Amino acid sequence: MLALAAMTQDPPDTAPPAPGRAAPDASGAPQRAPEASGPGEFGHAPVLPAECLAALDVRPDGVYADVTLGGGGHSRLILDRLGPGGRLLALDLDPEPLEWAGSWAGGDGRLILARGSFARLGEILRERGLPPLDGILADLGASSRQMLSPSRGFTFSADGPLDMRLDPDGPLTAADLVNGLPEGELADLVYRLSGERASRKLARAIALRRRERPFSTTLDLAELARRVVRPPARGRRIHPATRLFLALRMAVNREQEALASFLGQARDCLLPGGRLAVISFQSLEDRLVKDLFRPGPRDAPRLWIPLWKKPVVPGGPELSANPRARSAKLRAAARAPGP
Repeated sequence: MLALAAMTQDPPDTAPPAPGRAAPDASGAPQRAPEASGPGEFGHAPVLPAECLAALDVRPDGVYADVTLGGGGHSRLILDRLGPGGRLLALDLDPEPLEWAGSWAGGDGRLILARGSFARLGEILRERGLPPLDGILADLGASSRQMLSPSRGFTFSADGPLDMRLDPDGPLTAADLVNGLPEGELADLVYRLSGERASRKLARAIALRRRERPFSTTLDLAELARRVVRPPARGRRIHPATRLFLALRMAVNREQEALASFLGQARDCLLPGGRLAVISFQSLEDRLVKDLFRPGPRDAPRLWIPLWKKPVVPGGPELSANPRARSAKLRAAARAPGP
C-alpha cells in the first residue's frame, strides 16, 4: 500500500511525517475529527474531514462546491451541515463517482451533480444557474478507488492496461505517451513532473524497448523501471516506478494545467469572504496553491486572506486509519473584499 499511495503524492522522507495539527474552530479550539461519512463500498475515506469543514465554515443556507467528488466523503459532511435552503455542487471527471453519489443521495435536492473538470468551474456555475459560492473544496489527485482498480492503469501492484485517465473518455493514455513521445521529451516530462533523477536513463531504456514492441501494461513498464532505477536508499520504501507513474498520470490528465486554470478563476467564483480549501498531495500542486494565497506587492490590493500561516496536515490517528493521507496538505483562504 505504501508504494501504491506514493503514486499520488510525493515520495515519503526517511523520517516519519510530522504530527498534524487540527484546524481551530471559531473559538480557537481544535476540532475532533467527525466520523467519515460513508465511503462505504466506494472505498475512499475523506482526508482531513474536520479540518475541511472548519476551513469552509459551512452555513446552513450557503452554496458550496466540492469540485473533486470521488467517494463523496467530503460532500456528505458538507450536506450534513446544510439546511433545506443550502446547495452543494459536486463535480467529477469520472462518471462512476457521480453514479455512486446518485445512489447514496437518494434524490436530495440540495445536491447538484455535474460531470466535468474543475478547470471549467466558472462555466459550470453559469450553466447550472448557480450564484457565487460561499466555499469551494478541492481534494487533488486520484481517488483510492481509481488507484486500486487495475483496469484504470494507475497502479503497478497488479497488471492492467497502461491507461491512467481520470476521465475514462479522455483522448490520451499513458501508453500513448510512453510509446509515442520522443526520448528527450519523455525524459524532460518525467523529471519536470516528478523530479526523477534517472529520467534520462528511463527514457533511453523505454525508447530502446519500444522499438521491439510497444508498452501496453502497467507491470511491463514497472518492471523496466525496476531494472533501470537504482534501489531506494535504506529506510525509503519507494518502488522504482513510483515517480515515473506519477509523472505519466499528471501528464495524461494535464493536472498542472487544470489546477492552474481552476485556481485562476476560483476567486471570481466566490462571494467576498467565501472560502477556498485545497488538499494537495505533492509539492508541485502545493506550490501553486501557496503562491495563489501569497500576498502581492505592498501597494497591491489583497486578494486572499489565508486562514493559517502553514498548511494543516493529518495527525497520528488519521494516519493510522488512512495511510494514504500521509502527504496531504490543506491550505485555505478567504476571498478578500473588493473587486
